[in-house]
Amino acid sequence: MSTHTLTWLLAIPLLGSVAVLAIPRSREGIIKKFSIGVMLVEFVVSLRLYWVDYSTPGYRLVEQVTWVESLGISYKLGVDGLSLWLVLLTTALTPIALYASWGSITTRIKEYAFSFLLLELGMLGAFVALDLFLFYVFWELMLVPMYLIIGVWGGKDRVYAAVKFFLYTFFGSLLMLVAILYIVAAYKELTGQYTFDLEKLTTLMLPAVPQYLLFSAFAVAFAIKVPMFPFHTWLPDAHVQAPTGGSVILAAVLLKLGIYGFIRFAMPLFPVASQVIGPTLAAFGVLGIIYGAYAAWVQRDLKKLVAYSSVSHMGFILLGLFAMNRNGVSGAILQMINHGVSTGALFLLVGVIYDRRHSRMLDDFGGLAKVMPWYATAFVIITMSSIGLPGTNGFVGEFMILGGAFFSRGAVGLGNNWFVMTLLAATGVIFAAVYMLHAVLRMFWGKVTHPENESLPDLNRREAWALIPLVALVFWIGLYPKFFLDKMNPSVDAFISDFSIRYRQSQGISKAQLADLKAIDPEESGSYVLARHAEEGR
Repeated sequence: MSTHTLTWLLAIPLLGSVAVLAIPRSREGIIKKFSIGVMLVEFVVSLRLYWVDYSTPGYRLVEQVTWVESLGISYKLGVDGLSLWLVLLTTALTPIALYASWGSITTRIKEYAFSFLLLELGMLGAFVALDLFLFYVFWELMLVPMYLIIGVWGGKDRVYAAVKFFLYTFFGSLLMLVAILYIVAAYKELTGQYTFDLEKLTTLMLPAVPQYLLFSAFAVAFAIKVPMFPFHTWLPDAHVQAPTGGSVILAAVLLKLGIYGFIRFAMPLFPVASQVIGPTLAAFGVLGIIYGAYAAWVQRDLKKLVAYSSVSHMGFILLGLFAMNRNGVSGAILQMINHGVSTGALFLLVGVIYDRRHSRMLDDFGGLAKVMPWYATAFVIITMSSIGLPGTNGFVGEFMILGGAFFSRGAVGLGNNWFVMTLLAATGVIFAAVYMLHAVLRMFWGKVTHPENESLPDLNRREAWALIPLVALVFWIGLYPKFFLDKMNPSVDAFISDFSIRYRQSQGISKAQLADLKAIDPEESGSYVLARHAEEGR
């Protein structure tokens, strides 16, 4: 298993999903325990990735087998410091989300467990695929189980929300597929052979105009998944209609695949377009921060409030990513983990109160701290994480992102766009405190104004066990982020350095010329240097 760890990570949920189908439908208890057991085994196997040395650049645990030789398609997997924590986030949160689901999912248990296992397969495959065709297969595979989870087990408007989710994502995927085929054709024109291998395709230097068009195609696909404002409109419907487990995975993992797509594929393949268009995407991220916060503030449906908060938080991650320095990129990756933990926990907490009251409206609550003290404690802790209170995970990620954005391009004053974007983004921290504390105030303090709330049961054992790991992560990351950053920083440095090399080489490069990748002085990496070279080129 040690030599094929990534293949086992894909095989375990695949075999588990097939095995679930073989269990008689009447044995619901066995189906529940077996599916959770498979996911826990998956998590244990994934821990092997942490003990790999990521101190030098390059992919680890690489596996490659020719799949379709005539088209250059291969089964190629690999992991590095950029994908490590996203893989572990997936294997940790998927069993928690499924375990929490068994309190509310009472029909078609077999199909629900099957969908979750298939969803885990698709998400993990997308995080470890190093062949563009293989990545696209897993990217599309994720749509099917999530579509079913929303459309079968969701709320009263579940079909509308599921179709909207599918169409938005599928439209973006088609644009990305066209761009992938163009890149492969360009490589074939240069070398005489087809390949979908990411490492080979990143040696291809396209002229600026094709880069702009191809990057835009990838960017639409990834922006929809993030979701970046104004491509976010599918998200509130999907979250509100999805069952609790579906909302947890949608917020905690699926949204991260959009950011990961930028890091792993769009930016390395199209450095010129990334450098030129990136600040615009960061600006849209800032708009998303402010818009998402305002939209969350005016919501009276608690689940919709959390959904819009995701739009705001993901805007921070976009800002940090395109700052293109260590603090910004490392902060963006860490904030993806933080958002998965805090927002995933918030959706679990929304599910808890909905199971008891069958309502998510803030007007239907009040004084719950007296009735459900443990629930109130957990909610307040996760709220502090969501608004970035020092000592929690949210503070570390947002501080690194804002610091990275502030120093990007040498930002020093109001005449610099990055300084202005940082200033505006910082207001999002204040807005987050406004809408989250407003919700906490209305739900938990004051008198119990509704008789239905006077005898609500507090957290049960299943709900507590689902929340305890997430609460622990809030403080672990918040108090000791070095544990997480040490594994990712070498890969982040290599990512920025490689991007800088490719950007500089692309200036004046003729169509389809291969880049001669050379070592770069560490001091010559970072977005400020890229901007300086762009000025020198002009």
